[in-house]
Amino acid sequence: MNPTDQARNTAFQQTLLSARRTMLLSEILKLALDSFRSSKVRFALTALGMVIGTASVILVITIGLKGKDYALEQIQKIQTNSVELEYAGGGATATERTLYSDALTREDEKAVLAQLPGVIYSSSILTMHDRINFGSGVVKDTLVLGVSPQYKNIRNLLVPVGRFLDDTDDTEHIKCAVVTELFARERFGSSQDAVGQTFEISGIPFTIVGVFKQSVDDFGISELQDHTILIPISVARYFTGTDSVNQIYFSMRSMDEVPDAAKEIKYIVSKRHRPDSVYQTQVLTEVLAMARSITTALTVVLALVATVTLAVGGVGIMNIMLANVRARTREIGIRKALGATYREIKYQFLAEAIIISLIGGVVGTLVGLAPPLIVRFFTDYAIPVPLWSIAIALGTAMAVGIISGTVPATRAAQLNPVEALRDE
Repeated sequence: MNPTDQARNTAFQQTLLSARRTMLLSEILKLALDSFRSSKVRFALTALGMVIGTASVILVITIGLKGKDYALEQIQKIQTNSVELEYAGGGATATERTLYSDALTREDEKAVLAQLPGVIYSSSILTMHDRINFGSGVVKDTLVLGVSPQYKNIRNLLVPVGRFLDDTDDTEHIKCAVVTELFARERFGSSQDAVGQTFEISGIPFTIVGVFKQSVDDFGISELQDHTILIPISVARYFTGTDSVNQIYFSMRSMDEVPDAAKEIKYIVSKRHRPDSVYQTQVLTEVLAMARSITTALTVVLALVATVTLAVGGVGIMNIMLANVRARTREIGIRKALGATYREIKYQFLAEAIIISLIGGVVGTLVGLAPPLIVRFFTDYAIPVPLWSIAIALGTAMAVGIISGTVPATRAAQLNPVEALRDE
């Protein structure tokens, strides 16, 4: 055969092979669909596992992310965009630290406010303890905090009854107080009955103008206690006789400003005091970062647990396909006797497994999307569904179909045609 004829023959064989493979793909899909039509119940039961698994993955990821957002929102209410400044001491010896106490003052707060424009709220804190009479001979050691009116915003406090301290109380040194709900109940019977009542702190009468509570559990990281009493800081200074304060809180516009703000606050205050005085800042951004990483890890773990359902569905597909191979042994033998190749038989059964997985995945995706869409349609509450969760669910479903269909397809392709035709 001359080179020209050889080249033509090679081109013809490649064209024939391409056409044969194209035809085989359409035949494979047609045979798979015919198989499903002949056994609709078996197909539906096999795909059910993939439906449940895919829907579980989408719902678990959606609920997990929503729960993560809720948890972070609650943590942010503790004021993770706040900076706490306190005096940590100074001097080389204990005697020097006693003689040269260089505590914080309200002037330090004013200096920071004048030089740091990002501060939206601030409050100095003056801490005291006093034994308060609760009646019937009961006396309790109670925490008393002298605070500024903006302390309410810094700690996200709620005042269900009465009002909070205001600028007039602070500037006019009015002897008023805001107490916790527990204090109001134990001392006066209820929050409503407590407002307007008078009690004594170190023998000086104070009138209750409001009852407060925290908007979210602070996990014990704040200075507030069950029986805390809040009074104007200008009045609290009467009890100490000095201008010193224990802490100063600054709330920034956003959490991103907190790290730089903490350094700047320390620098501004340090310049106003002795060189060897030490001042510390504390921020809660680390708490939020840790909470974010924990909730993300939990979401991933829950998603992986949900994919186990897909794996179980894959086992179901494998079992059904193995039984299908046994039930269709004679069909496989006839196809091989008529010239069907190893690849054709294998692709036919592998296509059936993949189609079952994909159909189950698509239906499961619709089922998983249904609850969030229903909630959004009938209520004002929106539950966003991340698109990548759908991609993960469908991708996993297809992977499970390929893996679970490989063994049955290989077994079908390896059947001996003679033995298959003898099968009864």
